[in-house]
Amino acid sequence: MSTTTETRPGFSPRVALQKVGTSLSNMVMPNIPALIAWGIFTAFFIEKGFTPVASLGGFTDAEGVAHTGIVGPMIHYLLPLLIANTGGRMVYEARGAVVGVIATMGVIAGSDSLIAQENVRLLAQWVADGNDPAKYEALGQVHMFIGAMIMAPLAAWLMKKLDQLWQERIPAGFEMLVNMFSAGIFGFVMAIVGFFGLARLVNGLMTLLSAGVEGLIHLGLLPLVSILIEPAKVFFLNNAINHGVLTPLGLSEAAGPTGKSILFLLEANPGPGLGILLAFSIFGRGAAKASAPGAALIQFVGGIHEIYFPYVLMKPILILAAIGGGMTGVFLNVLFDTGLRAPAAPGSIIAILGNAAPDSYVGIIISVAGAAAVSFVLAALLMRIGKKDDGDLAAATAKMEEMKGKKSSVAGALGGSAAGGSADTHTGPIRRIVFACDAGMGSSAMGATVLRKKVRAAGFDDVEVTNKAISNLSDDWDLIVTQKELADRAAQRTPSAVHVAVDQFMNSPRYDEVVELIRERADGGGTEDASIAEATDGRTGTPSQSQSQSQSQSQSQAAPVAVETSAPAAGSTDAPEAAGVMTTGSIDLHGRATTADSAIDEAGDLLVRASAVDRAYVAAMHERESSVSTFMGNGLAIPHGTNAAKSAIVRSGMSFVRYDEPIDWNGNPVRFVVGIAGRGDEHLALLQNVAMTFSNPAQVERLEQAGSADEILAIFDEKE
Repeated sequence: MSTTTETRPGFSPRVALQKVGTSLSNMVMPNIPALIAWGIFTAFFIEKGFTPVASLGGFTDAEGVAHTGIVGPMIHYLLPLLIANTGGRMVYEARGAVVGVIATMGVIAGSDSLIAQENVRLLAQWVADGNDPAKYEALGQVHMFIGAMIMAPLAAWLMKKLDQLWQERIPAGFEMLVNMFSAGIFGFVMAIVGFFGLARLVNGLMTLLSAGVEGLIHLGLLPLVSILIEPAKVFFLNNAINHGVLTPLGLSEAAGPTGKSILFLLEANPGPGLGILLAFSIFGRGAAKASAPGAALIQFVGGIHEIYFPYVLMKPILILAAIGGGMTGVFLNVLFDTGLRAPAAPGSIIAILGNAAPDSYVGIIISVAGAAAVSFVLAALLMRIGKKDDGDLAAATAKMEEMKGKKSSVAGALGGSAAGGSADTHTGPIRRIVFACDAGMGSSAMGATVLRKKVRAAGFDDVEVTNKAISNLSDDWDLIVTQKELADRAAQRTPSAVHVAVDQFMNSPRYDEVVELIRERADGGGTEDASIAEATDGRTGTPSQSQSQSQSQSQSQAAPVAVETSAPAAGSTDAPEAAGVMTTGSIDLHGRATTADSAIDEAGDLLVRASAVDRAYVAAMHERESSVSTFMGNGLAIPHGTNAAKSAIVRSGMSFVRYDEPIDWNGNPVRFVVGIAGRGDEHLALLQNVAMTFSNPAQVERLEQAGSADEILAIFDEKE
């Protein structure tokens, strides 16, 4: 994404539908294991299963005993209540989950009551028409998946609002009593509302949707739904259709005599996407052709369909290939009367075959192959239409992420994801910012210093800006800054934060965007300044060092640092151990290296000779560089070891090497190399001064002209 700043556009139906679909997906997806378990029970123990068992499958045995079994209660009670629990918890944690389940139970019971009344009426009509009562087929239960998705979040949200009304008015000592009884009483009220109100609405909706699907199947028009589903997938609107309509209808159908439903296959078929990716693998060009085979494997076996969306967005006419493949797959599934016992999530060929009904394996394989073949042929033809180039895969990936509303988990596999900022779930004020890198001792510390200066200059003295290793991150930060190569790792550990990925930490233009985002969010921020000011660094339980430094640098001045040739300034917060972090003996003004690898050796050797590290640490510096570049911008690189190599550090130390001619550092010119080994935090003050120095072009010029090691130390020791 190209910006981190938050915009407030007008109402967008597409975005609204995406949000609804995401919410439905978030309720269903965590409970897919329960659906799979139910599918296994169905496959083995129902009357038409592999090994029918009446007491488990729920049918009448040879002796005429009708068994309830486990299959029926699971789909009618357990699965909707699990979804209700998840939906309520999403809105109001455990309290919302409890109230949501109680309310949903009212909807289930209300639906059963309505079905029982309707069966009495229909049976009376059946008999009045002169039919044999024994031959009357009663209406089946309506499984309240849609009811759970509506009622549980609604009940949880209302409970949350009610709690806010009286939480400040509860007398001390009565909190538990009020909380318990208020949730119980409100759950009772919502269960009554569900019983007499929502159950009737959901029953009517399910009847209408079922009739529509049956009509399409009867008229042979079911393949036409691909005209809706395939474009909806590319624009991330499929979750609303899949989890809001197809899954509830499919589960009701699968609970019937056939034990399967074709509806589970309408959206999950991986054939259309596979065909498009195979066409790019053979007929594509450039990055699209190179990345398509790997994307095809992820899509077909891994079941992550979104990985083929950028290829379609890059050449939108290919949506016709997806529709053609989808229609072919649906037609073949109808022809062979195939179906799944439960939803296939993710849409992997493994998950699909694992949930296939016993009589559907051959038909499903044929339908997937047919869908892939048709989409492949159509894509190959359409790729010859219009421009001969395949377009910009990186731009298409960025467009996909923009439509999705957050970073794609698989976009990195395309080699073209635009690393950028995203505000996935965080919408509040930005009060705590952390720079994260692999070791948390070098590049992140310098980047934190540069951004802290900008944040303070903008007048935000209460915003904490610090640095950490990615392995030490917890999901309580507001904004995370990382290098592009580390963005996915950071996002996994901090899914609730805003994420910003940069090319280099020294002077990225993204910093101005972060400051603007802080300013925008501050307009609607809360009053948590005091608690933020006392945030701890997670190591000692005391106020973090980075915050102390931030407060002392509120005028954008770097604190003086003790080096070999000068004593600590009065009032300095630097620990005595900081003395000697960089000495004249670890400075070389005429480096001899000509490559990045040899420059790392040169900086590492200076650290070894200064007795700061063991020789093994130099190897770890190379290992770190092979995974993530330590180029910082402004002609500076700061090689340092991995987090695992800290045991090879004897004491904190830094080396400095200047080169007469720039070295090629992964495509970037570097004249200054600062080797870093941080055992504790005593090197951070000097590192911050280095960052301030290299963010000022005039200071960089002074470093270029310096004639002695003492001059270098003096420049780093100056206040900015």
